[in-house]
Amino acid sequence: MANPDRPFKHGPPFDAVVFDCDSTLSAVEGIDQLARRAGLTVDLSKLTADAMEGRVKLEEVYGLRLDRIRPSRTALRLLGELYRRRLVPGAASSIATLKSLEKPVYVVSGGLKQAVVPFVGQLGVAEENVFAVEVHHDQHGQYTGFDEASPMTRSGGKAEVCAALAKKHKSIVVVGDGVTDLEVTKVGVDFIGFGGVIERAAVRAGAPFWLPGPSLAGVLKVVLTPEEIERAAALASASS
Repeated sequence: MANPDRPFKHGPPFDAVVFDCDSTLSAVEGIDQLARRAGLTVDLSKLTADAMEGRVKLEEVYGLRLDRIRPSRTALRLLGELYRRRLVPGAASSIATLKSLEKPVYVVSGGLKQAVVPFVGQLGVAEENVFAVEVHHDQHGQYTGFDEASPMTRSGGKAEVCAALAKKHKSIVVVGDGVTDLEVTKVGVDFIGFGGVIERAAVRAGAPFWLPGPSLAGVLKVVLTPEEIERAAALASASS
C-alpha cells in the first residue's frame, strides 16, 4: 500500500532495483542463525532486533556480535545453504522478471559476503552487484575478523552505498525490511518496505510503499509500469 504522506520521488519506471537479503530475499536473519549455531541466541538476538528496529545504532552491535559468534568458513557455507532453503516466495521470479527486462539488480546487505554471494548468485545476481560484509578466516577456516571499513557495518551505510548507485542509474528503488534500509529515503532514494517475513512498525510507518507479503511477487506491480509488465509477460510466454 502506498503512503500518501511519503510518495515516491522518481518512479516507476525504475532503472535498477536493490534488494536487502536477510528477511527480504530469504526468510532468515543470518546473524541470528549463526548465533543459534554458536549457542548464543539468548545473548544476541535482542541486539539484532534493536538494530533492525532502530533502537540502537548498527555500529554499536555489529562487531560485538561477530566477535562473540566467531563464524567459521563452514558456518558461513551452511548459512548460505539455509538462505537458499528459506527463499522467500516470489523472490526468484521477481529477480528473473527484472533481469528479463534488462534492469540491473543489486543486493545491498549487512549480511556476510561469503554466505550472501553464493545464495544470490543462484538467483542470477552477479557478485559485483553484491554489497555485503566480508569475513576473514585463517588457513584452517577459523574466524579472524571482518571488514571493519565496510559501510554495511554502520547506520547510514546502506544509504551511502545506494546514493552512489543512484548516481550510476537515473532512478533506483530499494526493497527491504529494516530501519537500515529505510534510511535510504534520507538521501532521496525510493524505498519499499517488505513485511513478508517480519513486520517492523517503524519501517511500515516510514516507507513510501509497504508490501505486506508473504510473497515478494507483488513488488513487480510497484516497480514496473503496466507497459513493462506486459512486455515481461510477452517475454516469458515467448521463452516457455
